[in-house]
Amino acid sequence: MHEWLIFSLILLGIWFIIYLARPLLRKEILWVSILTAPFGLTEPLFVPEYWSPPSLFNLAARTGFDIESLIFCFAVGGIGAVLYESIFKVKHKKMTMKEMHGKRHRFHKLAIISPIIIFLLLELLTNLNPIYTASIAMFVGGIATILCRPDLKKNILMGGITFTILYFLFFLFINLIFPDFVNHWNLSALSGILILRVPLEEIVFAFTFGMIWAGIYEHVMWRKLKKM
Repeated sequence: MHEWLIFSLILLGIWFIIYLARPLLRKEILWVSILTAPFGLTEPLFVPEYWSPPSLFNLAARTGFDIESLIFCFAVGGIGAVLYESIFKVKHKKMTMKEMHGKRHRFHKLAIISPIIIFLLLELLTNLNPIYTASIAMFVGGIATILCRPDLKKNILMGGITFTILYFLFFLFINLIFPDFVNHWNLSALSGILILRVPLEEIVFAFTFGMIWAGIYEHVMWRKLKKM
């Protein structure tokens, strides 16, 4: 009955572990989490087209909104932003003015907002399930970031891979606790492909989300990464 709440709260627990364990990353993880949390308000786009989560007070079914989505977005935003840095122990360095005004950075702002533009265009012009439009938009955003900031290429690609692995293992754990959790997905509107009872779309989401969020702080705040 409370699978979605438990799912989100465990992710929030992982967020707290990283936050406490990596003091140097606390500003970044908190900054990105606060930035990401409002995306939870987009849940009406996904309910019931993508899934019908068992939310508190049955809010998702009645309104499309739910409390769990805000918790989920807050948690995965921070985790996705710092997971690569937490594993490989890198730190930030402020870019110089000369670096900021390089030719590649003429489209800095466009690269940052490109996922929003792509998402809106796909939502308005196609009949794709919103999970596909979101994943395509985030993938394009990740590539745009690499083109603008090639120094973040490793961070972005490894961010996508590491977040996918973490999210997939986490989903397997949830499936052990709630074997029927996958039944809340609208599989008839999706590919229907399950990998160890994890919808393929969740894995694609994890990779594209990990890609774009792994470099979001560095891209927006003009930071480089270097090994500690």
